[in-house]
Amino acid sequence: MSLPAIPRPRADRASLPVALGLKQNLAQFLLLVAVNAFVGGTLGQERTVLPLLADKVFHLDLYTSALTYIVAFGLAKAGTNYFAGILSDRHGRRPVLIAGWLIAIPVPLLLIFAPSWGWIVAANVVLGISQGLTWSTTVMMKMDLVGPERRGLAMGFNEAAGYLGVAGAALATGFIAATSGLRPGPFLLGAAFIAVGLGLSVLFVRETHHYAKVEAATHVPVHANAGSALSNRQVFTLTSFRDRSLSSVSQAGLVNNLNDGLAWGLFPILFAAAGLSIERVGILAAVYPAVWGAGQLITGALSDRIGRKWLIVGGMLVQAVALGLVGVGHGFDTWLAAAVMLGAGTAMVYPTLLAAIGDVAHPEWRARSVGIYRLWRDGGFAIGALLSGLLADAFGIPSAILVVAALTAASGAVVAVRMRGTDYVDAHPAPGHPG
Repeated sequence: MSLPAIPRPRADRASLPVALGLKQNLAQFLLLVAVNAFVGGTLGQERTVLPLLADKVFHLDLYTSALTYIVAFGLAKAGTNYFAGILSDRHGRRPVLIAGWLIAIPVPLLLIFAPSWGWIVAANVVLGISQGLTWSTTVMMKMDLVGPERRGLAMGFNEAAGYLGVAGAALATGFIAATSGLRPGPFLLGAAFIAVGLGLSVLFVRETHHYAKVEAATHVPVHANAGSALSNRQVFTLTSFRDRSLSSVSQAGLVNNLNDGLAWGLFPILFAAAGLSIERVGILAAVYPAVWGAGQLITGALSDRIGRKWLIVGGMLVQAVALGLVGVGHGFDTWLAAAVMLGAGTAMVYPTLLAAIGDVAHPEWRARSVGIYRLWRDGGFAIGALLSGLLADAFGIPSAILVVAALTAASGAVVAVRMRGTDYVDAHPAPGHPG
C-alpha cells in the first residue's frame, strides 16, 4: 500500500537538529494539539444527531439496527489503526495524517444527503478509516516529539484536545439541530472542521519519524522481550497477548470503548424517551466527553508522577459506578451527575493507557504497538454497539447498561491482577524515590 507524495514544508528537513522534549518542540506540539481538536470535532458532529436520525427520520425499530453505524465505524477505525502504525513507520507520520483528512472530505455530504440508513453506515465506514489515520498519527507524533519523560502529559493534551473537540461539536450540533433541524446544519460544521484540519496539516505540520529514531538510539528496554528487532507478527502477539502490561492495557482499552459505544448509541435514545428536549440531550451528550477531555489535562501529567497502573484501575471502577447510576437513575440531574462521573473515570484511563504502551514499546516499533492497541481499543466500539443493542432489544436499555457496567468493573480487576508497573517513574526513579 502506498501513499501519494505530499510536498513537505521548507522547515521539514531531516537534516535539522533533533532535540526531544516538550519545551524544545512546543510550537509543533501545540499545532498537533489543535489538529487533533479538529479530528475530534469531525467525530463529534455525530454524537447527538445520528441516534436521533435513526429514531426520528429513518424510524428504525430495533436498537441493534440503529447502532449499525457505530459497528461500522468501530470496525473500520480499528482495522485502520493497525495499518496506520505500519504505514507511519514505512512512509512517515505526516503523509498518513494528510491522507486521513483527504478521506474524510465526503463524510458530511454522505450524512446530509443520505436517502437511507445504509448511506449513514457507509459514511461511518469512511469516517472510521479517516479517524484511524488522523488520530493515530497525532498520538505517534506527540510521543515522538516529547520523549519518554513527559509521555503521559503529551497523551493527556492529545486526548484532551480530541475529546473536547468531540464535546464541543456534540453540544453545538445539538443546538443547531434544535433550531434548524437534524440536517443539513449540524454536518456543515463537520465540513468546516475537515477543511481547517486539512489545511493546518498540509501547510504547517512537520514530519516527526526521525525523532523516534533518535530516541531509539538511547532507549533502554523495559524487559528482555521489548527489544528493537521485532517483526509485525511479534509486535502483534506481544501487544495483544504475551506481554502482561501491553495485553492488560489492550483489553482495558477495548472495554473502555465498549462502554463508550453504548453511551454514544443508546444514551441519547434513553434520554429522549424519558421526555428530555433535544437541547438537554445535547448537553448530556456533550458533558461526558467534555469532562473526559478536560480531565486528561490533569490525569496525563499525573500518571507521569504516580504511575499508570492504579490510575487505570481506579478509572475503570469509576466508570462502572457511573454506568450503574445511568442504568438505575432517572431525570436530567441524576444523569448529569453520572455523565460527569463517567467522563472523570474515562479521563483517568484514556491517556494513561496510551502512555503505558509508549513505556513498554521500543521506539522502533512503538507506532505499530500503538496501532495494535488502538485496533483492540476501537474494536470495542463495534463490540459495545452489538452487545448493548442485542441486550437492549431483549431486556431494555437500563439492563444493557448494567451489564456493561459489570464488564467495566471486571476489566479494572484484570489490570489490577495482571499489569506490571510500566511508567518512566518506575524505570528511572528520582533520588529518594522508592522505585
